[in-house]
Amino acid sequence: MSAFPPTPPDTGTSVLRVENLRVGFDTEHGHLTAVDGISFGVPRGKTLGIVGESGSGKSVTAFAIMRLLPQPGGRITGGHIYFDGQDLAALPLGELRKIRGNRISMVFQEPMTALNPVHRIGRQLTEPLRLHTALGARQARQRAVELLGKVGIPAPEARLDAYPHQLSGGMRQRIVIAMALACNPSLIICDEPTTALDVTIQAQILDLLKALQTEYHMSIILITHDLGVIAENADEVAVMYAGRIVERASVNTLFASPLHAYTQSLLRAIPALDSTPKTPLFTIEGMVPALSELRAGCRFAPRSGRPHTEEDLIVRPPYREARPGHWVEASRVCVAREFL
Repeated sequence: MSAFPPTPPDTGTSVLRVENLRVGFDTEHGHLTAVDGISFGVPRGKTLGIVGESGSGKSVTAFAIMRLLPQPGGRITGGHIYFDGQDLAALPLGELRKIRGNRISMVFQEPMTALNPVHRIGRQLTEPLRLHTALGARQARQRAVELLGKVGIPAPEARLDAYPHQLSGGMRQRIVIAMALACNPSLIICDEPTTALDVTIQAQILDLLKALQTEYHMSIILITHDLGVIAENADEVAVMYAGRIVERASVNTLFASPLHAYTQSLLRAIPALDSTPKTPLFTIEGMVPALSELRAGCRFAPRSGRPHTEEDLIVRPPYREARPGHWVEASRVCVAREFL
């Protein structure tokens, strides 16, 4: 049992290990903590899904790993981010730039904002190649054509001369993925990569990521609020709520026997095909608390619908390995007694 969610022993199988990470923002209301002591590992060649409602800290975690937090207010205030043995949290910015976009890449939530609207696709796609490799202009352009073909863009050479607004949302997302793949990274962080896409295109993008992962043997962090996406694409899953990981397990274990009340509520909120027509959908009452309203104790207790005391809200629950490889925030309000 420990105060923070531990990571498994380092056996060399993880490309990324986050230990006790804390991230905060300096605001007019003082310093507010958005990510509160989280730990996890990303196995090589596997996918870690991070799931939770908006405001749970998923994207902040991703930006912290990349050291792309909004400035001057955002900063890492504690913990470590080990990537192939290097602590990214302590790495000088000059050294970090050699890794970011090269060995670690990111697919952003909205491709229209990730792409520069005034530059052609070719210029944006060749930029990481020119920055991180020894390719000349002609070689970089040829590599860009290959990448666009790899992600399923028709007539790739012609697309290099297009502007982002001339392409569909699905094509723009494929181009952002091609940019992320440009330097053959070991890890890609996908922050809600299918949010702005319709269901058909969403499935195509997710299938594309899985195929590319198999081909390049890269690791993926898949951030989403959609448990269906997690079920189909992740090997392991971390459930985040109000800046903390409340449960972490293999995807099969988590879906078969969730332990935390928040995870159970998320799963219950998934519509069932065999439900009675016009049955009201289950919803989790209330909202994720604002950063200024976060308590030190069990943060889901007020929304759980279960009896709780003031002590439950002020004393942080320890983390416990309830089953082998299945970790949970051991709140006496949100977890069954036999697992405490």
